[in-house]
Amino acid sequence: MASRSAAVLAGALMGSVAVVGVSAPAAAADTPGLPGRYNAITDVPGIQVGQVQSTRAPYLTGTTVVYTPRMSVTGVDQEGGAPATKETDLLDPLNSNPGVNAVMLGGSSMYGLAATDGVIRWLEERGEGVRVGGGVAPIVPAADIFDLGRGGNIRARTTPAWGWLAAENAHAGAVAQGVVGGGTGARSGGMKGGVGTASMVLDNGIVVGAIVVVNSVGSPVDARDCSLLAARFEVAGEFRGLTTPKKQECNPPGASGAKADEPSMNTTIAVVATNAPLEKAAAARMATNAHDGLARAINPIHTLNDGDTVFAVSTGEGTPLRVNADGGQLNRIFNAAADTLTRAVGHAILNARTVGTATSYCDRYPSACKKLAPLPPDKRGVAPEVTAQSLAAASAKVSEGTPPVGGTSATGQTAGTSGAGAGDESQPVAFTPTASSGGDGPAPVNGLLALVGFAGLAGALLIRRRAAARR
Repeated sequence: MASRSAAVLAGALMGSVAVVGVSAPAAAADTPGLPGRYNAITDVPGIQVGQVQSTRAPYLTGTTVVYTPRMSVTGVDQEGGAPATKETDLLDPLNSNPGVNAVMLGGSSMYGLAATDGVIRWLEERGEGVRVGGGVAPIVPAADIFDLGRGGNIRARTTPAWGWLAAENAHAGAVAQGVVGGGTGARSGGMKGGVGTASMVLDNGIVVGAIVVVNSVGSPVDARDCSLLAARFEVAGEFRGLTTPKKQECNPPGASGAKADEPSMNTTIAVVATNAPLEKAAAARMATNAHDGLARAINPIHTLNDGDTVFAVSTGEGTPLRVNADGGQLNRIFNAAADTLTRAVGHAILNARTVGTATSYCDRYPSACKKLAPLPPDKRGVAPEVTAQSLAAASAKVSEGTPPVGGTSATGQTAGTSGAGAGDESQPVAFTPTASSGGDGPAPVNGLLALVGFAGLAGALLIRRRAAARR
């Protein structure tokens, strides 16, 4: 009887959700008007998150991957003045890209964008991506924060192997927060920043989630009383007993709640997601509206020293909601995305811990966190530390099966070589000029130029003789 009742309930939920075209109902434990089971972006059906990082000097950086096993419609809106991004043009509604396989939020600034290569190879091995010829082209847009040198060495940064490891760690369920993944080296208004996530279940079964890497020039603290700006949007006690600091602790330097970073090179990046089916233009608009959530939680925002970028992902199937036809439903989804992103910022700051000179909110204002309950074990998530061994193994996976430069023929010889030269297949194709004995430049190049010049002269004489014969 119990199993039959569960089946009837599941069928009723699926029927009610099908009316709005959502791919799947929210988890059974989810309640409309409250956060989802994990209060994380992974509460959105079809979303998984993988994160890795290193907190061991000279490193202080990491990678976060938001993975969608089913290619999902995605939009983007970039508002800050100093972005480090990749493949964002593909997401323009005017362009033909059908969706994405993953979105990467990383550290290491422009250098860290190389980590997407590892995510792409991981997806390729699984056969996921746009079909091209005899293979696939995985679509992985990305945005990175500036955290270079915060672990002690500006060259200690992520590589393709980090992207592979993060993607390999992707899973549904709880998401690790704080000093993890792309937020490992993050700072916010001079305090420690990090990764935060949140979700909300709407009354029609639609789920909205957000994940953010907070690394802002602006402060997440209200300068008037040093409270957390995002705390005003708390839902169902999710900030676990956070209060306003005592007045004697609230002595902010300057006009803001915390001293701004020096140098001011930052960026806050995020992904918001929903299981409502969206057209591409609606996804882009969702990303735009979600920036309002950042503005409520960080002040100032979108400065010329930030590269603030928000991606919006739709995992839903069915008839997509359109900006010119479904405004009522879309407005509710967009507003929920903005509010959820605000709350995710709060979780990032609250779950951060002091690292070096970057003090956490709770260490700076201990009275505010005096009654703070620990995060429940089922909401803590996992984000492995990278090691020399795991990086070596991932590096081998990233390069595995890649043909030598120049390609190979059916006989296994390097293209353009004879059997006698086949032993050099592993070497990249390159030309290193050899200096002539007279020191006048590369002898092979000079000889080639002389041959070309002689052939040109002979050709000219032949043309003249033929012209004279016609006369």
